Amino acid sequence: MSYDLEQENKEILARYKDLISNTYRTLDEENNKLIRKAFDIALDAHKDQRRKSGEPYIYHPIAVAKIVATEIGLGATSIACALLHDVIEDSDYTYEDLKKIFGEKIANIVNGLTKISIMNHQNISVQSENYRKLLLTLSEDFRVILIKIADRLHNMRTLESMAPDKQKKIASETVYIYAPMAHRLGLYNIKSELEDLSLKYNNPDVYKEITEKLELAKESRERYIEEFKKEVSEKLNEEGLNFKIKGRAKAISSIYRKMLKQGVSFEEVFDNYAIRIIYKSDAKNEKFLAWKIYSIVTDVYHSNPSRMRDWITQPRSTGYESLHLTVLGPDKKWIEVQIRSERMDEIAEKGVAAHYKYKEGYKQSSEDRNFENWVTEIREVLEQQQDLSTSELLDNIKLNLYSKEVFVFTPKGEIKILPTNATALDFAFSVHSDLGMKCLGAKINGKLVPISYVLQNGDQIDILSSQNQKPKSDWLEFVVTSKAKSKIKSYLNSQKNQLVEDGKEILQRKLRHAKINFNDEEINKLQKFFNLKSSQELFLKFQSNELDASSLRKYIESKNVFNNLLSRFRKSPAKNTTFVEPKEQNLDMIVFGKDEEKLNYSYAKCCTVIPGDKIFGFITISDGIKVHSDNCPNAINLRAQYDYRVIPAKWVNAESFKNRVKIEIEGLDRMGMINDITTVISGAMGMDMKSMSIESNDGIFTGTIILEVKNKSQLEQTFTKLNDINGVSRVRRLQS
Repeated sequence: MSYDLEQENKEILARYKDLISNTYRTLDEENNKLIRKAFDIALDAHKDQRRKSGEPYIYHPIAVAKIVATEIGLGATSIACALLHDVIEDSDYTYEDLKKIFGEKIANIVNGLTKISIMNHQNISVQSENYRKLLLTLSEDFRVILIKIADRLHNMRTLESMAPDKQKKIASETVYIYAPMAHRLGLYNIKSELEDLSLKYNNPDVYKEITEKLELAKESRERYIEEFKKEVSEKLNEEGLNFKIKGRAKAISSIYRKMLKQGVSFEEVFDNYAIRIIYKSDAKNEKFLAWKIYSIVTDVYHSNPSRMRDWITQPRSTGYESLHLTVLGPDKKWIEVQIRSERMDEIAEKGVAAHYKYKEGYKQSSEDRNFENWVTEIREVLEQQQDLSTSELLDNIKLNLYSKEVFVFTPKGEIKILPTNATALDFAFSVHSDLGMKCLGAKINGKLVPISYVLQNGDQIDILSSQNQKPKSDWLEFVVTSKAKSKIKSYLNSQKNQLVEDGKEILQRKLRHAKINFNDEEINKLQKFFNLKSSQELFLKFQSNELDASSLRKYIESKNVFNNLLSRFRKSPAKNTTFVEPKEQNLDMIVFGKDEEKLNYSYAKCCTVIPGDKIFGFITISDGIKVHSDNCPNAINLRAQYDYRVIPAKWVNAESFKNRVKIEIEGLDRMGMINDITTVISGAMGMDMKSMSIESNDGIFTGTIILEVKNKSQLEQTFTKLNDINGVSRVRRLQS
């Protein structure tokens, strides 16, 4: 392919100037020289490289640098690192070279980014090893994570040129790892965009449907916002306030989550857009003006007190500040209104880490403390959990990522922020690990409560402890913080290890007595004989006396019988034996991989697959290939963690196959409703109905029906006919 190099060079220069134009107002001459030097090195390093789309590779680092500068709000050091982030990995430049040219700080950040990228290209057993790598950078330089998020955002924006299976893999990893991280760093806009783009590639039909419906509703939305502006602006102007009112549609992924959670259609999601009132204020009057605006808005429109959220009096741990209220606006429609100052809005847009911590020349203020506390907590978790698998670590940390928060007080009146559903025991561990280990109970507002007590906003907590108290396994059932879980698990594991050692010694003695060698082969045979999952379990059963000398005798007897049979078969050769391979039914139903191979498979139990569904194969460790639907609840996790075990799959002979599908139907109850439903299914569609249960309550009925269907189009036709029945309001397929 031929390229217009002259035109491309002009475009590269134009993109660089665009990057600089967004930063020159905030950076001095020295910083601009640093960025220029980084750009020149990146340009040289990538001069012969192109992206999958055919574009010069240098477009990518420039775009990442622009995200870092404008959307996250980082300074010159980070912009330079963004321009250089692929230099070590993709060119002859080394860490030592960058160290000589730019100094140790920049070289270390670029090296941190390189380590994560190299991880991305390896088929390691758990793909989310990247996540551990990301988190470990907390102890080095936080900018590594922020630049990596910017890198991932640009890759997601330019994913069209990748192969479909690569698109799904990258999208799944993004929603599994990078979106939660962006959320936790207060990068809400980036988090929403990452989730939306992930949905675009993981579930394109849903994405397209919601996008089109939002576009159709755009005109009425804008009209609604204008009416709101007109009514509220008049009152705010009377008070002499300096403000602007903006309206925006909610993120596509957020709307989709609500549809799934509430089991409703797009049209039934009542708050799919929000209004934001942003006001100018000095530091002294910020809170006062927020509540003044709140008072004016609620004078004009009725508010819903249950949906009121005050993040100004007590900001989130990410530093997010805002007043959220839901009001009955024009046309009597509920709408969310967010009230925040310009400073609060910048933090909400760009994240507390970026806004405070890494602007050049910034001196740490008290407003960083929440964020610093979180960083410290993550570091502690990492230090305590070296032995955990990455997926376990991931689960532990994600417990605290999306969780909403509860605010409680120590006996001295200090505020502690914990995730919602945290217990008195979580609080004890958050104060000090030793206090958690010895926790007996607590006094909440002077009243005695157990350690499982779920904390409420405003509780004042005094922990009761005892030197004789020790963690128990049931403690894990009522803690939610990763710190508490990891400490309890660590203690229980150390106790378990001691019991395992004791059991091992007991078994060794018994085998010696029976004149049987103690070795790995024998241990494996014992494990299989007693149907146990691990050697640890075997040793523990001997330690607890669940297995004893009589159990061992049974094993020895079976062993002798097996050896006798084996010797008989060895002596007498088989007579005229022919092996007949068992017939596979419907083997031509699904083919796998690029070569469309016919392989043995079975259907996963976590989702219902019917012919016509988009599907993929997953190679399990012990149970062959499992076929999953693309919409399977586990699809994202499987693609994110074990992409190397995911294989493309497609249907070839759908008509000869029947599968059971569970559907839910709702509507207004009336005489003859059940008859109409059964007539459609058994009569018009000629389908086999395996079971049906319908409940009616106060004129509303809900039913679940199990059908035997041939393919997806038959199911869709059935849905259309059921929806046409008078009184039926909703029909949907349930994933089993």
